[in-house]
Amino acid sequence: MVLRWFRERGCVHCLARDAGVSQATGYRYLHEAIDVLAAQAPDLHEVLNRCCEEGMSHVILDGMLIESDRLTGTRDNGNDLWFSQKHKSFGGSVQFLAAPDGTPLWVSDAEPGSTPDITAARLHVLPALYKAAADGLPTLADKGYIGAGIGVHVPVRRPKGKSEQALDADTRTTNTLIRNLRALGERTAAELKERWRTLKRVTLSPWPCSLTFSSPSSAPTSTPACRPRTG
Repeated sequence: MVLRWFRERGCVHCLARDAGVSQATGYRYLHEAIDVLAAQAPDLHEVLNRCCEEGMSHVILDGMLIESDRLTGTRDNGNDLWFSQKHKSFGGSVQFLAAPDGTPLWVSDAEPGSTPDITAARLHVLPALYKAAADGLPTLADKGYIGAGIGVHVPVRRPKGKSEQALDADTRTTNTLIRNLRALGERTAAELKERWRTLKRVTLSPWPCSLTFSSPSSAPTSTPACRPRTG
């Protein structure tokens, strides 16, 4: 029942009916199973140490929005806390790391959808990436992470109002290499959402979101944790 919920985005009422249990019991089973899955989440430092031991050339850092129904909460400026202006949708923003071949390695806790990627990265992953970089494991990211710090390589931004050709040849070549190498990170987000379709859109209460996406995917077949709302 739990795997069907992740894979098929089925309603809990239908899944509980098929399993021969009540809807309330179905929700309880989901919560219990999610707790078990979340407990298996590897520590970020363990993941990075394993990457170093396996001789990976780099890891890929990116973010994605897990869409949801409208959530309560406002920012200081009065805008919706959980609304992403970038994606024009409500949801939780998560950071993830991928191997050079695009294999998911780790997923962070969720932040409100209005949180910029660089801010979420500073909260959840950058300190560990600095240590990994010192150990010889650099990180590739997109321009949303400009200013992330030592060991996080991002494309150089072109001068305002000018084309990419305004950059010198070496910089353009470096930008192209970074983009091509980190492009597989885009596949990681798509793989997570296609394999576990409930991540395309979930119904969540806003406060458990720090727990919702805390189970990273150490392999393409692992299961993320996502907590449904019972009310």
